[in-house]
Amino acid sequence: MEIAQRRDVLLKRRAELVGHLERVENELDQTPTKDAEDFSTERQGDEVLEALGHAELNEVRRIDAALGRIDAGTYGECLDCGNEISAARLDILPDAALCKTCAAKSG
Repeated sequence: MEIAQRRDVLLKRRAELVGHLERVENELDQTPTKDAEDFSTERQGDEVLEALGHAELNEVRRIDAALGRIDAGTYGECLDCGNEISAARLDILPDAALCKTCAAKSG
C-alpha cells in the first residue's frame, strides 16, 4: 500500500473516531434521571462510555502521530530501532510506531 493510501486510511479512521467521540460526549452531557435505580444504571453506562472515549482518544493521538511521521518522511520506521516496520504490520496497525520486535519488548 502506498503512503497516500495509508494516509487516507488513517484520516478515515480518525474521522470515524472523532465523530464517535462527539456522540459519546453528547451522551455523557445528557441530564441524568432522578430515579435512583435508573441513575445507577445510567452511571454504569456512563463509565463504559468514558472508558471507551479514553481508548478512542488515545487512538486519535496515535493516528495524529502517524500522520506526523508521514509528513516528516519517517512513517514506517520503528521509533526504537530505526528498522522498517513491515507492510503487513502497517496493514493491520496503520498507526504502528514500533516494529514487531520492539513492540514485543515493550509490551
